[in-house]
Amino acid sequence: MRVSIETTSNLERRLTVGVPAERVESEVDTRLQKASRNIRLPGFRPGKVPMKVMRQRFGAGIRQEVVGEVVNESFREAVIQEKLRPAGLPSIEPKNLEQGKELQYVATFEVYPEVELAEMKGFSVEQVVAQVKDEDVDKMIDVFRKQQGTWESVERASVLTDKVTIDYLGTRDGEEFAGGSAQDSDLELGSGRMIPGFEDGIVGMTTGEERTLALRFPEDYHSEELKGAAVQFKITVKNIQQLVPAALDEALFAKYGVEDGGEERFRKEVADNMARELKNAVQSKLKQQVMDAVLEAHKSLEVPKALIDQEITALRNQMFQQYGGLGNQNLDLKSLLPDTMFAENAERRVKLGLVLAEIVAKNDLKPGR
Repeated sequence: MRVSIETTSNLERRLTVGVPAERVESEVDTRLQKASRNIRLPGFRPGKVPMKVMRQRFGAGIRQEVVGEVVNESFREAVIQEKLRPAGLPSIEPKNLEQGKELQYVATFEVYPEVELAEMKGFSVEQVVAQVKDEDVDKMIDVFRKQQGTWESVERASVLTDKVTIDYLGTRDGEEFAGGSAQDSDLELGSGRMIPGFEDGIVGMTTGEERTLALRFPEDYHSEELKGAAVQFKITVKNIQQLVPAALDEALFAKYGVEDGGEERFRKEVADNMARELKNAVQSKLKQQVMDAVLEAHKSLEVPKALIDQEITALRNQMFQQYGGLGNQNLDLKSLLPDTMFAENAERRVKLGLVLAEIVAKNDLKPGR
């Protein structure tokens, strides 16, 4: 087998490979011979189809199959021979596939970079020191009580954190616009669901009251037609509800896995969980600082685009699964979740992976027990 190598960039290599014709043709003959034993053709006894007929009927298909396999096998042999480490699948450009002549092709691919570890000096990390206090536990318990609370109607003016049921009609220059109206819509004031000024404008309204708000859509609004548009919303409040937190009792404790021990046991469980989460957060922040320092020390390291592309695909699929497949398995993921969403994080992860692997290898590090 004939192999020549060309360096086209820091990480890109171009292999020109020539495979003797005999390697291809002998394999084609072997497969045709095996196939002839089971082929049934009109006018011939089983297993007695002449090789000339076999070549005419099946030779081209079998040869195409063999060529594909020989290209794959010879590429693997070539990179081993040249001591190369491909970082992704090669781009194959056939040069000569003519029967009876040397099989020739060019394979272009990226290789893993040689990682030279930098001196990790002059970097500092900040160790965060924190502890869970009684008031932190009180706040978390308040969150749990609100999560399990109930909404009850009130006869007073609305305030932030209330939930209101409203009808609203949006107009632009006196004309209704698409998506600008609804009836019996529930809205939690302060949630930020609506455009700026909408929820604040409802604060202070009472049940049955009508009010017209003059507002403007944000300049970065997702609808091109409404970006920066001046509009009016006529709003009618039909009901106002306030959140009544759940009682601090056995029923609440049971919902969070505390079946006995009362409030004292519940508070201890909450405090212990918060302490674990705090410890993990502190460790995560410390790790983040260390990884940032490693990246900064190796910021000039060039990484293969092929590895970044693989990481982008993995991150995209991970996000897709986290959102339950978005309810449709036929979506064009690259359009819905473009590469630009993941490119920076993907490059960071690839670079860190290469550097950390080199650190582990150079220092003969082993996993701790």
